Amino acid sequence: MYAGTTYGKKSGQLIGVHQRIDRVARRHLKPFLLGKETFPTAAEILHFEGDNGPDGIKRKSPSIDEPWHFIDPEKFEDNEVMLMIYDHQFNLARALKTKNVERAAFEAAWMAHAIVDGLTPAHHYPLADKIEELFGMPHHERSSVKEKSIIKGNNRRDTLSKNWQYWGKSGIFMNHFMYEFGVATAILGNNFGKVVITKDDLEALRKDGYGKTFETIMKQVIGLGTYEEYSKNGWSRNLAKTVRMELVPLIVRAVVLGWHVSLTMNRDMNRVAK
Repeated sequence: MYAGTTYGKKSGQLIGVHQRIDRVARRHLKPFLLGKETFPTAAEILHFEGDNGPDGIKRKSPSIDEPWHFIDPEKFEDNEVMLMIYDHQFNLARALKTKNVERAAFEAAWMAHAIVDGLTPAHHYPLADKIEELFGMPHHERSSVKEKSIIKGNNRRDTLSKNWQYWGKSGIFMNHFMYEFGVATAILGNNFGKVVITKDDLEALRKDGYGKTFETIMKQVIGLGTYEEYSKNGWSRNLAKTVRMELVPLIVRAVVLGWHVSLTMNRDMNRVAK
């Protein structure tokens, strides 16, 4: 999801979707903090978004070893995003236990980023396959920023054609970007005060684990069909309303529940220590 241009420390603070969701999710997490239990503040979490977040890494580096937050819903059991989320959840729990605020803020931010991207409809498109088709190599083998940006074809005409399919109007990257930027503008001014986490949500999380909770929310996101609607007809008032009223609240719930897993793990660690 859109997190600003990543060219400055405050980039994305106004219309960054990741930043907005982090703020809202942190507010909705507050009722679940017990007694003197602490959790990084929104400001501390946002320090590790934008230029200091996963999208900043992508701008500064080749594709090798950079975060790749795409999920094929048809192959949910075999996706790297959930492994990243599980790692962040465990590391966040340990940071909370040792009261390492900076590390906790980092883990909370990067976990939330993975959750949000994994639930973003544009990230369910098989982009890796299309990149391999156009670039002639897997996405993670592009070894420089230039190699990530310019497709080299067999001849000039092939080069122009492939770059247009990627960067041009309705190209796979431009379509992806304009959808995410449209989400950012659609939610401006909305504080998402009606996002509700119920006891049933927490019980399902405890019983089934976060992977099942994430998959359930992902299926609800896919059922909204927002990316397909945008790709076919562009942005409309009804589509923007669906994003505000249904899509983003679902993603906020997933972030709150993801952080809640780390809180629960930390409580379990403390009980064992006693």
